Amino acid sequence: MFSGTRWGWALIPCAAAAAFFCNDGLCIAADANAWSRFRGPNGSAVCDARGLPVKWDSGNGVAWKTPLPGPGSSSPIVVGDKIFLTCYSGYGVDRDKPGELKNLQRHLLCLSFKDGTVIWDKVAEATEPEDRYSGFIRDHGYATSTPASDGERVFVFYGKSGVLAYDLTGKELWRTNVGTGSAQNNWGSGSSPILYGDKVIVNAGAESRALIALDQATGKQAWKTEASSLHSSWSTPVLVDAPQGKTELVLNAPYEVWGFDPENGEFLWFADGVQDQTICGSVVARDGIVYALGGRSGSAVAIRSGGRDEVTKTHTVWKKSLSSYVPSPVLAGDRILCANERGILGCLGVKDGESLFQQRLSGAGGIYASPVVADGKAYFVTRQNGTFVVSITGEGEVLATNKLDDDSDFNGSPAIADGKLLLRSNRFLYCVSEVKK
Repeated sequence: MFSGTRWGWALIPCAAAAAFFCNDGLCIAADANAWSRFRGPNGSAVCDARGLPVKWDSGNGVAWKTPLPGPGSSSPIVVGDKIFLTCYSGYGVDRDKPGELKNLQRHLLCLSFKDGTVIWDKVAEATEPEDRYSGFIRDHGYATSTPASDGERVFVFYGKSGVLAYDLTGKELWRTNVGTGSAQNNWGSGSSPILYGDKVIVNAGAESRALIALDQATGKQAWKTEASSLHSSWSTPVLVDAPQGKTELVLNAPYEVWGFDPENGEFLWFADGVQDQTICGSVVARDGIVYALGGRSGSAVAIRSGGRDEVTKTHTVWKKSLSSYVPSPVLAGDRILCANERGILGCLGVKDGESLFQQRLSGAGGIYASPVVADGKAYFVTRQNGTFVVSITGEGEVLATNKLDDDSDFNGSPAIADGKLLLRSNRFLYCVSEVKK
């Protein structure tokens, strides 16, 4: 057990295959701009695309829309000319009549990026006992984790039903159970898998209170690192370029930020972070500095990576107050933008955490999706009141509010590819492109 952190850590070593590296250890896809995991390249949610749409509605700007076999809060990813997306069906689709838990199924869809045609739909039966359709599960469902791909395989995390790997033709390669426990208040799973070298890493906090790395080729466990408080973290970990050319795995956790060695799961450091007992959003990072935001009361902290043991006093760059509960923030230029679940938009300066502006997105209502940034604009997808397009300069001018004729929830974060925006609701996947004049 590690000493120092309030939570206590245990490392369970396991034989692992030799690692391979690409892009200095960050193996996200052959194309550095590929949107092949949650929030795109290394979870940054930033893309260098130009000419993205600003204004659209159901009659203008929607290149195509495809009906989905069921709801979900996961995001689409793009691999070459294919889109991958998860959904669920059979149980918990109707809030008033959820049905029988034994009928729950997950779907991995492969769609054509060109026209949205469904190429294949692979169904996985749920492993019981799943958490029942009650409480906050009714708000996000049973397909909340976004897939990840190395360009040859697609990895999905279905909570208690495990981690599954498919090839791009839909052939199941393996499935591995990572625990059947329940998160705090039975809120279900929410973290997404990421890839590092030859490993797929998942925050299985809800299922086993552990970070777990699996071999991408076989699904065998490479390492497992446990912590009791992980049952209250739904955050997706991020890879950070630390000093001396090292790569660290950083996770947003209740009250603290944690750093690990992604090679073996070794717990490296911790520092005071978001002051809340439940954490949803991921950290963002640049130049070895990690930025964590969240909490219902609002916390924001910048921490230098590369430390050892407790680094609160030695590595904290600044601490401020700004709420980003549920959505993750985005680091755009010299600014950090975020919105909380009530539709309050905030912006901090990267250098010192100075508040640059804060405003309510009028009429936004609830927000679960995390923002993305491209071409000087941030896209904030609300649950039921459309997508707000906001300038990332000045005081965050709202450039447009775009609503589609779809009365279901939009919980998934958008994806960007080929100058287009992919939006998913509980009913459809939309491809939005610039309106041709």
